[in-house]
Amino acid sequence: MKTIILCGGKGYRLKEETEFKPKPMVLIGGKPILWHVMKIYSHYGYNDFVIALGYKGNIIKEYFLNQKYFANDFSLDTKSGRTKIHKNGNSLVDGFQISFVDTGEDTLPGERILRIRDYIPAFDEHFMVTYGDGVADIDIKKLISFHKNQNTVGTITGVHPHSKYGLLKINDRGVIISFTEKPVLNEFVNGGFMVFKRDFFNYLNPGEYEHEALKRLVAKKELSLYTHGGFWQCMDTYPDVDLLNTLWHDDPKWKVW
Repeated sequence: MKTIILCGGKGYRLKEETEFKPKPMVLIGGKPILWHVMKIYSHYGYNDFVIALGYKGNIIKEYFLNQKYFANDFSLDTKSGRTKIHKNGNSLVDGFQISFVDTGEDTLPGERILRIRDYIPAFDEHFMVTYGDGVADIDIKKLISFHKNQNTVGTITGVHPHSKYGLLKINDRGVIISFTEKPVLNEFVNGGFMVFKRDFFNYLNPGEYEHEALKRLVAKKELSLYTHGGFWQCMDTYPDVDLLNTLWHDDPKWKVW
């Protein structure tokens, strides 16, 4: 089963980073967050990826084309172009199978998925979609099993987000009785890690966000929610980058591999 990773956005809220590279290439623990996402899927045996490129997509291509050189010492004959890799202990190249697809710099995510259609073989009844900027300690095999048992066109992973603000409670006299710093909310949001039948392509239209297609599935009762109560974190802001880097050093909860 192939996994589409949406990597074409410009990441305006991380402009100092994304001015020079696409958001999925922002480093967490010395590796692009895109690599962390791919390692989650790879751990469960899903190594076949289609990366939907857009803004500065060539940087993503260059990283994976040269990954073996970034991961190891090597010798280069500048005249002939011949190289010799000197493996550094555990510095092995990952066994990913990747199709790099330029889906346009300003294309909206729904159309990016639609433009991948020809890269999903006709014999594949299902495919997965995720974003290149979010990680979780999710069990991909359980997600897929749930999706197939539900037999709906689509399944998205529901996670509880943290509030961006501290929440206050007051008594009937207007006196604050508690303050909770950025608590986990009861509501669910789409955390990525989605699975679809091929029929999902029929719900997508050019020039739209993916959410429009998901709403069409909801209207036909063809969208299921797989609830994930474990760790999940997206990378939208600089504090998110700092948090993920701190966690990678202290307690990388999403490192299931």
